[in-house]
Amino acid sequence: MSEKNASVHWEGAGKSGQGQISTETGALDKYPYGFASRFGDDRKGTNPEEIVGAAHAACFTMAFAFAAEKAGVSTEVIDTTAAVRLTKEGDGFVIDRIALTLKAKVPGMDDAAFQKLAADAKANCPLSKALAAVPEITLTATLVS
Repeated sequence: MSEKNASVHWEGAGKSGQGQISTETGALDKYPYGFASRFGDDRKGTNPEEIVGAAHAACFTMAFAFAAEKAGVSTEVIDTTAAVRLTKEGDGFVIDRIALTLKAKVPGMDDAAFQKLAADAKANCPLSKALAAVPEITLTATLVS
């Protein structure tokens, strides 16, 4: 069993306030976020959707690599992005879509096996399972030669 920790410190009101996100590993250490980095064009901070996307892409990528290894093939390069869409719903907001895009070089694997492995990894990675309430999680998988 594994448990990882993150924390947030926030000061001020909603739109004018500022937060800092930290993780136990120190990968994020008092990293800024706020209204402008979530809903505006502030590129100096992060936002929850970006962090969810990074976590989902990382989890899915590892699940794919482990599944390929279990299938007896080695991955050379895997690049994954996750586009997380936040939309207005009533008085609040909801994540209504996550679009995963996978490009991987897997010598010795044909496209049909690659697509199946990618779909299984998407369905079974812990973050996909945790995000099951998101109405639409898509995957575009491209086998690179």
